[in-house]
Amino acid sequence: MALGACFIVSCATSEGTQQSSRKSKRGGPPGSEDGMKPYSEVITDEAESDEGLFDVHKIDSDFFYEIPDSLLSREMLLVSRIAETQNEIGYGGEKLNTQVVRWQKKDDEILLRHVSYENVAKDSLPVYEAVRNSNFEPIIASFDIKSLGEDSSGVVIDVTDLYSTDIPALGLQSGRREAYRVRRLDTDRSYIDHINSYPENIEARNWLTYQASNPPSSSSTGTISLEVNHSMVLLPNEKMDTRSYDQRVGYFSVQQTDYGTKAHKAKKVQHITRYKLVPKDKEAYMNGELVEPVNPIVYYIDPATPKKWRPYLKEGVEDWQEAFEAAGFKNAIIAKDPPSEEENPNWSPEDARYSVIRYFASDIQNAYGPHVHDPRSGQILESDIGWYHNVMNLLRNWYFVQTAATNPDARAAHFKDDVMGELIRFVSSHEVGHTLGLPHNYGSSYAYPVDSLRSPSFTAEHGTAPSIMDYARFNYIAQPGDGVKSFHPAIGKYDKWAVKWGYTWFPDSMSKEEKEAKLNEWTRERADDPRYFYGKQTASKIDPRAQNEDLGNDAMKASELGIANLKRITANLVEWTDREGANYQELEELYRNIVGQWNRYMGHVTKNIGGVYENNKTYDQDGPVYEFVPERTQQRAMNFLVDYAFNTPSWMLNEDILSRVNQSTVVDNLRSAQAGVLDDVTDPQRIARLIEFDARSSQNTYDAFEMMDDVRNGIWSELDDNDAIGVHRRNLQRAYIERMEYLMTEELPDIPDELKEFYGWTDVDVSQSDIRPIVRNQLELLLSDIQDTKSRIDDRATYVHLTDAEQRIENILNPDND
Repeated sequence: MALGACFIVSCATSEGTQQSSRKSKRGGPPGSEDGMKPYSEVITDEAESDEGLFDVHKIDSDFFYEIPDSLLSREMLLVSRIAETQNEIGYGGEKLNTQVVRWQKKDDEILLRHVSYENVAKDSLPVYEAVRNSNFEPIIASFDIKSLGEDSSGVVIDVTDLYSTDIPALGLQSGRREAYRVRRLDTDRSYIDHINSYPENIEARNWLTYQASNPPSSSSTGTISLEVNHSMVLLPNEKMDTRSYDQRVGYFSVQQTDYGTKAHKAKKVQHITRYKLVPKDKEAYMNGELVEPVNPIVYYIDPATPKKWRPYLKEGVEDWQEAFEAAGFKNAIIAKDPPSEEENPNWSPEDARYSVIRYFASDIQNAYGPHVHDPRSGQILESDIGWYHNVMNLLRNWYFVQTAATNPDARAAHFKDDVMGELIRFVSSHEVGHTLGLPHNYGSSYAYPVDSLRSPSFTAEHGTAPSIMDYARFNYIAQPGDGVKSFHPAIGKYDKWAVKWGYTWFPDSMSKEEKEAKLNEWTRERADDPRYFYGKQTASKIDPRAQNEDLGNDAMKASELGIANLKRITANLVEWTDREGANYQELEELYRNIVGQWNRYMGHVTKNIGGVYENNKTYDQDGPVYEFVPERTQQRAMNFLVDYAFNTPSWMLNEDILSRVNQSTVVDNLRSAQAGVLDDVTDPQRIARLIEFDARSSQNTYDAFEMMDDVRNGIWSELDDNDAIGVHRRNLQRAYIERMEYLMTEELPDIPDELKEFYGWTDVDVSQSDIRPIVRNQLELLLSDIQDTKSRIDDRATYVHLTDAEQRIENILNPDND
């Protein structure tokens, strides 16, 4: 995507005190000292020139753009991404900003203007002029014309200050500047690394060094440094036909306000992002034959990629062939090795004509799949997938912790190449899906019954989820003796359906309304089949079916089986990580991942309490869109948390492991993990939803009183039996009291509308709701139980703990008595 910036060389610095030394040369005749000069005096024989979209000239440390007249006023997409950065300031490949720009000549200057497509209307409508007037394009930079082009058909401008001075929209975002307390860009330590020109794009790299009072790392330097890549891509002259977004099918989308519809308001419209695929033989395509596209989607492998991993990355790309066959295309997506110097001496991974899987020698555990798209139509123009070397360590951890109990190939600290290769292929397929326009489908894995994931034949045919985009991870449900050999997702029914929906070509003779009617018909035909369910990616996950890193249609049953496997892995962890001469670093890392996996299972279950099923529908479909999770399911979820989260998971406290790793924080780490589950289940928004369910439902519900009773009884169960309370339970019980105090005294901040829409969050007025009376009731009941029990306790630690708890509760209930 692209950025706006203050490219005017006379702009003040971020501190507003320093002005550029550029002098105005307006009004002087060509060739005069104060005006434009002859081309040969500006672009001298010493210039290093690079031909492309604009010819780029470098003279010493200055850079010049030679812009042809034919490209003035053409729209271009300007995308800035972090290329490299110091620790804790994002990661390589992260997008900083995106915008559409145009270069425009006015008198003897070139203006760089920001083009907005947020508000639109057809240019044939009267309202178009009003929309255009309200979208006056801001001037974000101004450049003196240094000379006419070599053949006088263009202009030459100096763009050095564009990349070497503080242009906020080309560097750190305002939020990070505030967080790190950035004072200014240090121009003495900021440089242009290179600017290269290609037929359809220009790539510029610069190093930016900021003076900062609160840098996130290397704080003693008072410095933030990062390398940024700016890509300016020419947008097509002819816009691709848009395809309207449908919330029942997952696609990334572009949103606009259209003032030219028949609606009696400014209507919000969305269209999906996708590549433009047109069949070579349209007649054969319409007859149902598989046809090659005019321009297939091609991904190249970065030359820096180790050769042993290249075949697996390429297989991950071409796994999508069968999905495009569902849309009527064959050979629609192809993976290629990079050409040799002899084959194509001008080939570069930065050239926008080539989509590339970039390989980074980095210790970041990540891979990402962005794409550059035309905001006018959603057409994907190119994509560079980022692949970090250390993603293999992440895959090792996941595969080991999730499958080693049943999968001998995962029982090692270092996997065989063919095992790691298949994991690389899986992630490659997933990231390619993103570049095709597909977001995560967190709801896909819910389609498969838990028992089916224990079946060797079912998993061999269907994998672990109907979509590789689900973020479903590996098969932690299968148990020893089940005989399962397939442990990860593959391209599934949902993926094929999504590609069919988004990429099927319709002839120009069909109207937009006819195309949308056909797509709606297809969607309705699949509406009752859970394999085609789309669960959008949101952080709050109010719909418990739409979660990341989960499997199966029953979180309690799946998590119980997952924990059984974690126990087996923990018992064998020392043996399975044993390598001659190795220290216990990998043992400690994998043990931490086991604890993290347990925590995921708790989160999967918790989301059922106060959960809401969301089934997006249109008026021509029956039934509600939103339904409360059934009472029995919520009760089962709470029972699970009492058994597996609030009761001490003693299997984690494996002394054989703890005696080999840093064990000084075990008690506090377990307290923190259990307290995190407690905070999640007693989230005010969750409690508010339970109150809402009870108020609206005519049937029995799992209400807020029952839920809070169950939490209290589960965490304080020793009071019923007069038992001594161990250290881990004492810590959890104190966390409970502090959580109740929070609910009694704290208010939730107002939630911005955009977050409400995206995450499903709601504003909750804690003090005016039933939450505080419920909490007060819980504390009063607990205080009574503690007072009844304390006198009968012989264990010293338990007695002191209960005395302290009694005083804490008294202070919360009667703060004026302090």
